[in-house]
Amino acid sequence: MQPALVNRQPEIDLEAVKARQHKTWASGDYAVIGTTLQIVGEQLCETMNLSSGSRVLDIAAGNGNVTLAAARRFCAVTSTDYVGALLDRGRERAAAERLNVDFRIADAEALPFDDASFDAVVSTFGIMFAPDQARAAAEAARVCRSGGAIGLSNWTPDSFIGQMFTLVSHYLPPAPGVQSPLRWGTADAVQAWFEDVATDITIVPRTYTFRYLHADHFIEVFRGWYGPIHQAFIAAGPRAGVLAEDLRDLLNRRNVALDGSLAIPSAYFDVVVRRA
Repeated sequence: MQPALVNRQPEIDLEAVKARQHKTWASGDYAVIGTTLQIVGEQLCETMNLSSGSRVLDIAAGNGNVTLAAARRFCAVTSTDYVGALLDRGRERAAAERLNVDFRIADAEALPFDDASFDAVVSTFGIMFAPDQARAAAEAARVCRSGGAIGLSNWTPDSFIGQMFTLVSHYLPPAPGVQSPLRWGTADAVQAWFEDVATDITIVPRTYTFRYLHADHFIEVFRGWYGPIHQAFIAAGPRAGVLAEDLRDLLNRRNVALDGSLAIPSAYFDVVVRRA
């Protein structure tokens, strides 16, 4: 008798995936894009009602948007990322504002901190790119003290950014078996990851508007500085012109500006998890 066939998922080499991601985010200079998103970090701190004096951990901080927002509120902030060059940009920004921040290289899936080390754990469009999503969520919960809060800003699947990632995946396919980072922008996933360690989970819909001179200006900036788009153009090779045209079409369809400039709303939500 033949044994029953079992449908098994291929095993994912997470270290290889992270090495690929590291290369992507280290290419270009995300800080050029990241600084335009500063309002998201400020809004997240207000959504959390972050208190002065709080011990705050920023996971996958990039160039430090929510890091700086928390430091401006006189919190004791530890800013982490696994790309050292991005932390350097955050360090420069903190120095310019005379803000005292502890910058450390760290992996979102293996944080080098003791349990319950922080009053608040935050991430804006950062932790959502960790390939082992459940593990990253568990790490965020582990280092947050009982009674503390985890605050996250995540792009939603139907947002402009979600559509842009879908388009780019035709030229730069994701690693097989890795879940989309846009799962972090769904209530079901957030509830599944945090409901067992939370007294309350609040999800607040938000919109961030990308503002550029025109579609070609957006493409120029993102192609030069935003790692995933930068790498997609490299991967596209002779189809780079087609990728540019696809992006231009998406941008023009989503543009709400009436004065000839580019203004594209992109949905995200703020998540606040109150730790049990």
